[in-house]
Amino acid sequence: MAKFAWEGKTRTGKVQKGTMEAPDQGAVTAALRRQGIMPSSIKERGRGMDMEIRIPGLEPKVTTKDLVVFTRQFATMIDAGLPLVQCLDILSRQQDNKTFKKILTEIKESVESGSTFADALAKHPKAFDELYVNLVAAGEVGGILDTILNRLAAYIEKALKLKKQVKSAMTYPATVVGIAVVVIGVILIFVIPQFEKMFHDFGGELPAPTQVVIALSNFIQHYILVIIGGIVLLIFAFKKIYATSKGRSAIDEFSLKLPIFGVLIRKVAVAKFTRTLGTMISSGVPILDGLEIVAKTAGNKTVEKAIYQVRSSISEGKTIAEPLEKSGVFPPMVCQMIAVGEQSGAIDTMLNKIADFYDDEVDDAVSNLTSMMEPLLMLFLGTTVGGLVIAMYLPIFKLAGTVGG
Repeated sequence: MAKFAWEGKTRTGKVQKGTMEAPDQGAVTAALRRQGIMPSSIKERGRGMDMEIRIPGLEPKVTTKDLVVFTRQFATMIDAGLPLVQCLDILSRQQDNKTFKKILTEIKESVESGSTFADALAKHPKAFDELYVNLVAAGEVGGILDTILNRLAAYIEKALKLKKQVKSAMTYPATVVGIAVVVIGVILIFVIPQFEKMFHDFGGELPAPTQVVIALSNFIQHYILVIIGGIVLLIFAFKKIYATSKGRSAIDEFSLKLPIFGVLIRKVAVAKFTRTLGTMISSGVPILDGLEIVAKTAGNKTVEKAIYQVRSSISEGKTIAEPLEKSGVFPPMVCQMIAVGEQSGAIDTMLNKIADFYDDEVDDAVSNLTSMMEPLLMLFLGTTVGGLVIAMYLPIFKLAGTVGG
């Protein structure tokens, strides 16, 4: 298909411009007339003039913040009565992110060519996932697109908040341990050899802790490249194993059983499952379709398996709560609340209440984890760095005692 630049007037006399992808000029004219626009100029865009140099991998990504702002603004404009194409045209023009700007322009052209908004979004899965597309489709069918978009924006904002909470819980200990490893590495590679030369000049037998530290320093100096290669190989092997279905299932199941982080991962999974399914059901998406999408976006194979079991149970005419309880992934309280929601016919409301509760639970778990990790990390730093320093000063103290005696 070729791209055409067009200009025309609406029934009120307002001049509008834009671009459209179509087989020929006649198709553009027909599409514009369906939108109530009388074209005054239609020109095929020159391919050579419109080419952009793009370096793969360096294009700006569509961030969650970009998506939230777009969804909020789009909902406001639709609610105000603006036509869909005009909304997309305005939002694409004011978009600073070049990648997102290009996507919105292509979506606008697809809608102008006769596609539904949901179908146009589905062509860009990196920016708009299955959840987004299905909710928009439900909104278009039900004539409540503005309401759906507002729900979507609220959902994405809460999902982003949840992600940030988990990231903050992981970042602090990882940063402290990383700094500790660098400091210990510098001491062993650069500082210990200087002490070793000094002790060699003094002569005499060194204390056992000092001998251990010097031996460790010599080992690291001689095998540093082997150690780095081993670490890289382990990371590569882990990624390869995680890329397989069995490997990922085993790792995801193990992660839920971890003593400290397992509880947090489980609470995040419950919050994400209930929030996503609750949003989809309340937006009019059929429950079987909703569960299919929720399973794909679960992020954990064990949780995904449990959700598919729920879907299979419902397709056989059974309840949601029973297979959830059997899976052992979801806490009994969650299963009981979902059972009550099913009996009362307010499953979406109950799911959103559970999600709100578990959002707070994740917040508390992150705070508790941080306060618990601080003394453990300080103990780790004190033991390792302090132990190295004491081990290297023991011969000096011994020499000072000999001289004093």
